[in-house]
Amino acid sequence: MTTSINSQISFGTDGWRAVIAEDFTFANVRACARGVGRHLRSLGTAGQGVIVGYDTRFGSERFAAAIAEVLAADEIPVFLCETYAPTPTVSYNVIARQAAGAIIVTASHNPPEWNGFKYKPEYGGSASPAIIAAVEREIHEGEAEGPPNLMPLEEARQSGIVTMIDPAPIYVDQLRSLVDVDRIRSAGLRVVVDPMYGAGMGYLIETLDGGATELMEIHGERNPAFPGMRQPEPISHNLGELRETVIRYGCSVGLATDGDADRVGGVDERGRFLTPLQFFALLAFYLLEIRGERGPLVKSITSSRMIDILGERYGVPVYEEPVGFKYVGPRMMETDALIGGEESGGFGFRGHVPERDGVLSALYILDALAQTGRTMSGLLDWLYETVGPHHYDRLDLAFPPDRRTAVMGSVADSQPAELAGMSVTGVTTSDGFRFTLEDGSWLLIRFSGTEPLLRIYAEARSMERVQRLISAGRDLTGI
Repeated sequence: MTTSINSQISFGTDGWRAVIAEDFTFANVRACARGVGRHLRSLGTAGQGVIVGYDTRFGSERFAAAIAEVLAADEIPVFLCETYAPTPTVSYNVIARQAAGAIIVTASHNPPEWNGFKYKPEYGGSASPAIIAAVEREIHEGEAEGPPNLMPLEEARQSGIVTMIDPAPIYVDQLRSLVDVDRIRSAGLRVVVDPMYGAGMGYLIETLDGGATELMEIHGERNPAFPGMRQPEPISHNLGELRETVIRYGCSVGLATDGDADRVGGVDERGRFLTPLQFFALLAFYLLEIRGERGPLVKSITSSRMIDILGERYGVPVYEEPVGFKYVGPRMMETDALIGGEESGGFGFRGHVPERDGVLSALYILDALAQTGRTMSGLLDWLYETVGPHHYDRLDLAFPPDRRTAVMGSVADSQPAELAGMSVTGVTTSDGFRFTLEDGSWLLIRFSGTEPLLRIYAEARSMERVQRLISAGRDLTGI
C-alpha cells in the first residue's frame, strides 16, 4: 500500500470510496475535508457553511467529526448531523439552509468493509465533473502543507463554529409537500420496508404513520456488518427476507433502500423482484400518465429503452448521459427535467434536489398504488401495455486489476457485426461499449465507477434473449 495521497484519493461516479483502515483513513479523510474547504474559499462561499452528514457504517460518525474539526480549524461554519441520515436528507438541507455544500461519509451500497466521502455543491446534487476536478486539485495541492489543522470538536461546538442539527424535520416536510401522504395513509395498503440496516431506517414510517395503511420494517436497526446480504444494495439476491415477508403477510409491495437511502428497489405483491429499469419506467409513467405532468426525461446510458418510448408517447424530450448523477443531475438542472434516473436504482425529481432519493421514489410508488387502486403487478402490466414487454439483467464480474486494459481492449478489437443472432446497428463508446441491435435490444460492457467490477448489461423483449446477449458480452471480454 502506498502512502501517497495522490495515488489513494480519486473520485469516481459519486465521491471517493475505499476500504476502511487501508486507504480510507482519518488522514485521507481529513485531507479530503481540507480540499473541500480550500475549494469553497476559492469560490468565496465558505462563510455559508457546510452540512456534514454520515451513514450507519463502521466509524462513520467519527469520520464525520474529523471532517468537522478540519473545517472548523479553517473557520468554516459546520452544521454537523447529530445522527446518521440518508444522503438525500443531507442534500436537501443544503438547499433549505442555503449552505455552501455538504460532505457525507458514506459508501452507499458498497460491501461493509468500505466507506466513502461524498461532496455535494450548493445545489445539493452530485458534484459535476468540473467541480470534482477542482476539489481533487485542492486536495492534492494541500498535501504540500502537511497535515491539516484541527479544532477539537467540543471546542468547536462551544465556540459556535460547529452547530449540531437534526436534518430530518426539514426533509420530511419537503416530502409531504411533494406527495399527498394523506392519500397513501388512507389507501389501506400493507407495506414492508427494508432499509437494509442503513440510514433510511424509520423515514417512510415517520412520514406515513397514522392511517389505514400499515407499514412494517425489517432490518431496521444499525448493524455495520449488513448481515444476510453481500452489500446493502436493493438488488434481487439481497432481498430474500423482504420477498418472504411480503408473501407471508399478504402485503401490497415490499420496498428497500440502500445503505444511504439514495436508491430504491423492491418486490411486487407476489414477491417478484422489480428491476431498477422497471422502477424507472414506472416512476416516469406515474409522473406523465397518472399525475399528468410534462417535462424532459434524463437517463443514463445503462437505462431502459422504455424511457425513450415514454418520451415519444407523451411528447417530451429524452436526454442520455454517461453513468453517474454527476452527469444526470446537471442535465436535469439545465433542462428542468421531470425525472432523471439510472440503472442503479437512483432517481431524482423536479421540484426537489437534482439528486437520487430512494425515500421519495418509494413514496411516489405508493402514491401510484393509492391513486389507481391497482396492485404492483397491475401497474407493471399497465406500463407494458403502453411500451411493450421489456426484460433486463446485469452480470457483475470481478477481474484482476492488471487485466483492466486487456479486457476493454478485447471488447474494442472485437467489432462484432452481430450478437446473439442479431445484427449490430450501432456502437456507443461514451461510457464503455454499448451495442444496439436491429430488434431494439442492447448490450453494454463497462467498468464500475465505485467497485472493482466489470458490469455487463442487456435489455430485450424476452429474458431468454437477455441471457443470450449477456453470454455473448462475456465472450467478448474474455473473462
